[in-house]
Parts: sequence; structure tokens; C-alpha cells
Amino acid sequence: MFPVRRISLAAIVLCSPQLLWAQTASSAQVPEPETALQTVTVEASADASAQGLAKPFAGGQVATGARNGILGTRDWKNSSFSSTAYTSQLIEDTQSKSVGDVLLSDPSVRQARGFGNFQELYMLRGMPVYSDDIAYNGLYGLLPRQYVASEFFERVEVLRGANAFLNGAAPGGSGVGGVISLLPKRAGNDALTQVSTGIQTGGQAYASADVSRRFGPDQSTGVRLNAVRRDGGTGIKDEDRSLTALGVGLDWRSRDVRLSADVGYQRNSYRGGRPSVTPSDFIPAVPDNKTNYAQSWTRSTERDLFATMRGEWDLNATTTAWAAGGLRRSKEDNINSGVTVLNANGDTTGTRFDNVRKDRVGTAEAGIRTRLQTGSVGHELVASASTYSATESGAWAMASGLRNNLYNPYASVMPENTFFGGSMANPYKVGETRFDSLALSDTLSMYDDRLQVTLGLRRQRIDQTSYDYNSGLQTDSYKKSATTPALGAVFKVTDDVSVYANYIEALTKGAVAPATANSLPVLNAGQVFSPYKSKQKELGVKWQRGTMGATAALYTTDVPSSYVVNQMYGQYGKQRNQGMEFTVFGEAAKGLRVLGGLTLTQAKIKQAADASQVDRYAIGVPKTQATLGVDWDVPGVSGLALNARVTHTSSQYANAANSMKVAGWTRTDIGARYLVDLGNDRMLTLRARLDNVFDKNYWASVGGYPGANYLVQSAPRTLSVSATVNF
Repeated sequence: MFPVRRISLAAIVLCSPQLLWAQTASSAQVPEPETALQTVTVEASADASAQGLAKPFAGGQVATGARNGILGTRDWKNSSFSSTAYTSQLIEDTQSKSVGDVLLSDPSVRQARGFGNFQELYMLRGMPVYSDDIAYNGLYGLLPRQYVASEFFERVEVLRGANAFLNGAAPGGSGVGGVISLLPKRAGNDALTQVSTGIQTGGQAYASADVSRRFGPDQSTGVRLNAVRRDGGTGIKDEDRSLTALGVGLDWRSRDVRLSADVGYQRNSYRGGRPSVTPSDFIPAVPDNKTNYAQSWTRSTERDLFATMRGEWDLNATTTAWAAGGLRRSKEDNINSGVTVLNANGDTTGTRFDNVRKDRVGTAEAGIRTRLQTGSVGHELVASASTYSATESGAWAMASGLRNNLYNPYASVMPENTFFGGSMANPYKVGETRFDSLALSDTLSMYDDRLQVTLGLRRQRIDQTSYDYNSGLQTDSYKKSATTPALGAVFKVTDDVSVYANYIEALTKGAVAPATANSLPVLNAGQVFSPYKSKQKELGVKWQRGTMGATAALYTTDVPSSYVVNQMYGQYGKQRNQGMEFTVFGEAAKGLRVLGGLTLTQAKIKQAADASQVDRYAIGVPKTQATLGVDWDVPGVSGLALNARVTHTSSQYANAANSMKVAGWTRTDIGARYLVDLGNDRMLTLRARLDNVFDKNYWASVGGYPGANYLVQSAPRTLSVSATVNF
């Protein structure tokens, strides 16, 4: 196979005006200068850093490093934290459409769903990361809340574990188990014009374009444009999805200054989206996976406009200052209808739940990084300040008593709403959040850099206010500050083996009591709870031999938990998650790429409102997760590659008493791609993918929202085919 890939990052050579002139005028045989001038090579970078993105690891599916918050991009073996960066090559070759699709390759992550909606939610180390807590180019809160199209990002980076010092508290209130970061696309050194089209089971078709150019005599200015349109049915009966997304990435650089900016728009819609299922006192048999128990009048539409800007300035050879900022404006309009199963025949009761929401988000950060030496000890000092503010406006309406059947669904007339929270036509402001923080760190390097120790502190203030849906009057508020420390160490035992350890905390804003739970109003809806800390300890080892890499880690995390008891929401308990993680990646043999791992988790309740629940297992956290993917260049057939991925998730408890359990499942996906040289610098890539090859029916996840136990059903066998032409 000849590995022709879309080039999205490339080297840019910056050198003196004399040498540039000599290069461009070489055809005129200008004499070479007597003294050769040294060129300065700078990598095109999503985050405006001088070093650029970390290089791909052998096999190209993951990178050799990832962002460690304010510490910047760190080589995976030289970091005292556990992280994986998935590359654009993996995104393309697996035909991933969203963040969730990419993370199917991560053994530490399983996808779930938001409470009562279609929000992608990711369970990382057994704890939720909401899609609106994904970081974008180092900033929180800028991406669409429920779903992010893959066309917006170059890489998906997963940093496992608590990270309040590294990134600050996640504004949505999740992120205790880790952070997911997306890096935007930038123009490479070579011009790119790429057009793709495809279709999948159910008739959903798409078309996309990816165009980039660099300008100027030294190629200092780059522009990259991405556009995509998807529309049509899915493999689930009468479910329809549409998406329109447009993104523009800009960058400019001089010798000492680098700037980048991004603007994105996304409109994502569902009609007849299959809802979550809440069990009553038993786990219902899984329906046929093509069955849709949604009502045709349900819908969900989300529209987002966001923009970011980032810059770095090299003050001297050892000191760099940076600043970044971003804005998001979002609107949501939904009519949802979840179902609760009543008996083994599949009879259900449900609700109609309407809501509208508007979000206004602004965020910024600034910092400085410098290096110095004290005797035999090297120091990398970082200081940063950040701010985040968000205003949410919203309203809701609800009707109950909707009847249906899980196995033989039928159409029902949309009932009139009987419960209301605010005006759907003119929603009031219902919440304000502001985070301000200062962070300091020192990474000490000793013994010829074989030992690195990181010390850090972040002081963060959280201001949170809630307002009544109906009157717009303030109902509750607080201003709290907290300091979250971090200590990390990594030691290179040999050139192939590193060991690391860390102690780090998570800081989570206080939860706000929801309007409803289990189809009933929450009596203290709108009450704001104080922020809380979670403490993590971790020990691990990282190994590389040639083109293969592997990691192993042990960790434990204590986290407070909040949920509804007798229609009252409160912080009633504490959960302890302990686990072992193993990952493997790289090129096992020439043309054979491997990616996967194993995660073993024990998530137990240590404090609870009901004493009988103590030492029970947490809802929705499987004890075993395993993923193994291979990608193989077929010998003797130039341009042909085959791939396969097997994903296993063990059983999950579906209630606090552990009397209900969802069976484990194993899913197999396969794919193929074929590259055809069309001549004249044009390349055609044909791809085909078959997900859930054996068309298995299973409950894929349990809950996600704290204390909830709704079930999300697996998707049916789905065939996707596409064609991409590079000009």
C-alpha cells in the first residue's frame, strides 16, 4: 500500500530575507552567499505554538504527544499524566462523523447520552464528560453542546483523570474522570482541495469539501475551509437526521509571533429520534434494533455559532507569552418524549417534554512560560490567568400519560402540555456562571532530564446564580473559591521505559437541581449547590520498543454524588472509582497497525442517603471494557487496506440497589479502503465500513446523568460507503 494521506500539518521554513530571496531566485543562478545561513523550521500548529502538533506515532493512528493543559504539548513518555491523541488519519479511515465515533477506539471511554435529550456523553474512567465540557484549542464551552461534527477537528485528545490544575474546572460540571480536547484544522504547507461524498444504511447521504492554501512569499498566512452537509434516514425506522457545518481556520506567523483563529457554524437536527428507555423494576428485553418507539412529532434542533483566536509571542529564546479568547452563541428547540417500561409485554408510559434554550458564552486566558537553570536542575515555569462566563436562558413545558409499546410501537396524538416553566416564546434568563482562575507551575528536570517533577496550584473562584423560569427573579446563588494542587513525577528508567505518578484534584461547580426527574417535578428545582473537589492518585508505566507503544496505570478517585430522593435533589453520597488501564498502539509489523486496550473498573458507593446502598456498585459503570482494532495493508494489492475493531463492554447495574443489571455486549466493525491514482496529482480514496457486523441487539449504556438509569439501545448493522478525491 502507498500511504497517501490528506496533508493537514506540514513544515514551514522561515529564514532570513536573503536566503528566501536566494531560494526563489535560484532559477536565475544567483551566486550562493559565502556564509550559509541557518534555516528555522516551524511546524504549522493548531494552537499557535512554535513546536506545532506532536508528530504521529508509528502507524499514524495516534500522536507522540498531547496537550497537558497549561503545561502545553507533552511527549507521551515524558508526561506524568495518561493521555492519547487520535489523529486525522484514524478519523478518516474509520469514517468517524463525531467525537463519539472517534472514541470508540479508546478502551477507557464509553459513549452514553444526556438526560432526556440526544447529547453525546462520554463515560471516562466511569464518570461523565458532557459534550459541552469538551475543550476546543485549549478553551472550554465553545463547541456545540450536544454533538460536534468531525469536520471541525484535526485531532481528538483524551487526558485521563482529574485535571483541575491543568485545565481548570469544566463549566458544565463534569470532567472528573478526564478531559476531551479537540484541535482545529490548519492549512498545511501543500495546497489541498478535497471533495468527499457518501451514503449509509437508511439513506443518509453526505457531501463535504476541505480546502486549504498558504499565501505570502514565506507562506506565512494559511486559510483552511471545511464544509459538510448530511441529510436523510438512519438504520432505525423513521429516524431522520440532518447536519450543516461550516468552519474556517486561519493562521499567520512571523519569526517570533504566531496567530490563529477559527470561526464555526453548525446546525444539527433530529426528527423521530429514538429516545432513551427508563426501566421500572426490571430490565426489559431488548427490542429489534431497527425498531423506533419515538413519536413522529418529536424533534430536536441545535444551532451554534462560535469563534476563537489565539496568539503566542516569543519574548526571547526562553520565554513565551500567550493569549486566547472565544465566544459562542447557541439556540436549542426540542420536543422530546422519553418512555418508561411498565411490564414484560413492553407497555410504556411517557411524557412530552418541550424546551428551548439560549446560551451566551465568553472565555479567555493569558499566560507566560519561561525556562531557566538553577545549578543542575532545569525549570519550566508557567503562570496563567483565565476567565469564563456563561448566561443560559430557557423555558420548558411537559405533559404526562403518553402510552405506547416498546416492541410494537404505534402513533399517538401529541398531548397538550400541562406543566410549564417559563415562556417558550420569550424565555427568561435562568442561570449565570462565571469562573476565574490563576495557575502556577514549575516542572523541574534532573539527572539529564531523566527525572521530571511537576508542582502546580490553581486558585479558582466560581460564581453561580440561578433564576426562576417563570418570573426571572433570582432564586439562589453562591461565590466560592478553592485551591487545587497537583504533583506529578515521571522517571525514564531506560530509553524504552518510563514510570510516573501523580496526585491531582478535580473541581466541579455545584449542581443545580433539575426541573424534573423520572417524569415528576423536582421540588427544589433551581437550588444551586456548592462546588466540590474530587481527589485522584495514579501510578503508571509507559513502554516503547521500536514502532510499538503501551501504557499501564492504576488509579483511585473519590467524588461526591448528587441525585434525586423523594423528589428532592441533593448531594447525598460519595463514590469511589478504582481501576487499571492498559493501552497498546503502533505498527506491530510492516503494514499492520494495532490500537486498543483494556480497562478494569470498580466503582462503589461509599456514602449514600440510603445506608443499604453503601458498597454497592455505581449505576452505569461496567467492570470491564476492552477494545482492539487492526488496520492491515493487503500484501500484493497496492492501495488496498482492511480494518476491523472489536469492542467489549461488560454488564452494568441499572439501579442503586444492584438488583437490576444490563447484560454485557460485544460489537464487531469491519472496513476497507482502496486508493486509486487518477493521475495529474489526483487521488481517489474509496471506503466502505460495516458497523455491528452481526447485527446484535443490546442495551449499549445505562444512565450518564448522575443517579439516572435510562437505557440507550444499540444501533443496527450499518453500512457506510464513501469516495474522496484529492486534487
